[in-house]
Amino acid sequence: MPATEAVVVRAPGPMDGGVGSGLVGDTIGNHKLHGGDHQAVYAYAREDLDAWEIQLQRKLTNGIFGENLTTSGIDVTGARIGERWRIGTDGLVLEVSAPRTPCRTFQAFLHLNHWIKTFVQAGKPGAYFRVTSPGIVRAGDAIAIDYRPDHDVTIGLVFRARMSEPELLPQLLVADALPAELKDYARRRVTPNNG
Repeated sequence: MPATEAVVVRAPGPMDGGVGSGLVGDTIGNHKLHGGDHQAVYAYAREDLDAWEIQLQRKLTNGIFGENLTTSGIDVTGARIGERWRIGTDGLVLEVSAPRTPCRTFQAFLHLNHWIKTFVQAGKPGAYFRVTSPGIVRAGDAIAIDYRPDHDVTIGLVFRARMSEPELLPQLLVADALPAELKDYARRRVTPNNG
């Protein structure tokens, strides 16, 4: 987005029946798997895109991974579940909710064979956010971490636990801000039904 363009960010409501994206004017292609309050905004680090440019030997523009927010100078993978980011000066506060899970649409969009496997192995999924205080975002807005919870459940940890290292699942249960469906998944895997 041009530096002068302002975008309104608000809580979109539930995945089923809500408005989809947290950014006014943005569209969600698949409302069954994307959008809703826990996926209101998707952020990806410019530094991670730069590393992908080298690995893939192609130019990757901001937004190419479907992110609404391309950050600079912030460790998105190291963000803790429940961490709150204040963005700009117009009251916007976002809360880290979950990592992105790559899908076939993502792979098809990038025209890369085996992209899902490559993306999972890299362990840099980007982060979904819920909107705790609506506001306006502009390109170049500063991001300040307003709150960091007292646990070590990061985007990277949740991603690894969900995608490749299920032995990490018990560690996720201390993160109160983790979406209920992810906590339920972790609980089911930790204490399987013996019936």
